Amino acid sequence: MSSAAQRWADELAAWRIDPDILARAPENPYAFPPGLFRAAHPESTTPLTERARAALPDSGTVLDVGAGAGAASLPLAPPAGHLVVVDTQPSMLDELASTASGRGLRITRVDGEWPGVADQVPVCDVVVCSHVAYNVPDLGPFAQALNDRARNRVVLELHSDHPWVPLGPLWQRYHHQPRPTGPTAELAVAVLREHGIEPQQQVWERPAPDLDGEALATYVAFTRRRLCLPSERDPEIADHLAAHPPQPRRSVVLWWDR
Repeated sequence: MSSAAQRWADELAAWRIDPDILARAPENPYAFPPGLFRAAHPESTTPLTERARAALPDSGTVLDVGAGAGAASLPLAPPAGHLVVVDTQPSMLDELASTASGRGLRITRVDGEWPGVADQVPVCDVVVCSHVAYNVPDLGPFAQALNDRARNRVVLELHSDHPWVPLGPLWQRYHHQPRPTGPTAELAVAVLREHGIEPQQQVWERPAPDLDGEALATYVAFTRRRLCLPSERDPEIADHLAAHPPQPRRSVVLWWDR
């Protein structure tokens, strides 16, 4: 029987887009619009922020891996006094840096892919990593590198199943191909355990995005790009989302202490 780590890698590989479809895609289906991933209000509380704050001293340091626009880490300041943020998409870190500047918050920005840039990052009081795991085929070493940069605690959040699962019916409609359903957060826990990490867990229901106005138009275009379709199909996608709006999704917060 294959290891959990191998199963995880294999099930992620099954999500690779057909090369012919990808070649015809007018835009990158893997890019994220920063506007959809802006940080919440500083006082916002989620299970991730609760677990992170519990291990974070006043004026402490937070490392956010796959930081995006800072949705996981910016709400931690305060009590955090310094954020170290890592991401592969410069436009996301630009958005984060702009928000941090407006709040007078100190950040250190590291552009690059984890764990390849881990040696550029200092040890921080708390490490957070939100909704990145399903982009990581080699999850065990990725998590071990998070662990190595945490002084107190690592908090990792992911959906209970792959974030692209809800797109399955639309993919079938436009490309006549079935899509996978794995891997799952349960398998991610098994991978961590294989690598000597025994996380605690909390399952919660993440609310559906609040979509209207500009946010709705951005979400429509984002969905259409993920489907590798041209912008002329935006009205069709908008009609589908009006009839089948995004629903709340189960999310799993994993955390462990050093």
